[in-house]
Amino acid sequence: MRHLKAGRQLGRNASHRLALMRNLARALIEHGRIVTTVEKAKEVRPFVEKLITLAKKGSLHARRLALSKLPDRESVEKLFKDIGPRFQDRPGGYTRIIKRHERRLGDAGKTAFLELLKAGETKVRTKAAAPPPAPVPKVKEPETPAPAPGALQTESTPASDAPESASTSKSPPAS
Repeated sequence: MRHLKAGRQLGRNASHRLALMRNLARALIEHGRIVTTVEKAKEVRPFVEKLITLAKKGSLHARRLALSKLPDRESVEKLFKDIGPRFQDRPGGYTRIIKRHERRLGDAGKTAFLELLKAGETKVRTKAAAPPPAPVPKVKEPETPAPAPGALQTESTPASDAPESASTSKSPPAS
């Protein structure tokens, strides 16, 4: 069982995986955008972002640490000269993975673009942010319904002033 074993093995032993990470990182630094499998892109992303964080520091110690992880002097020079200053004010998230719908020829593996962001570029939202939920309407206490205008007159008029009711007018005349 692989409990607590983080990361993908990618069908390679440890030294081959390290060589793969170095090659993909070098290609990304050199070209700015590469096409690889989705799994490889997800694995090389932290490797590259740690190198860019070292390049942002710009010290001699950071340069030596970067050379130990990526032993390619030209790539490290470009990393510290161009890419590090580009992301100086950004706290992280220097790369983007865009999945492609085209599969790789041969084994139909899922492919993706792995690219560095441009200077000052922010994350693009694909759909607009949802509006905040509407406030819950307040429940009002039911008011007593206003009585009809005719009902008010009959209740408020005294019995002596009231007109004769229908029952008294329909009585037969006394003869």
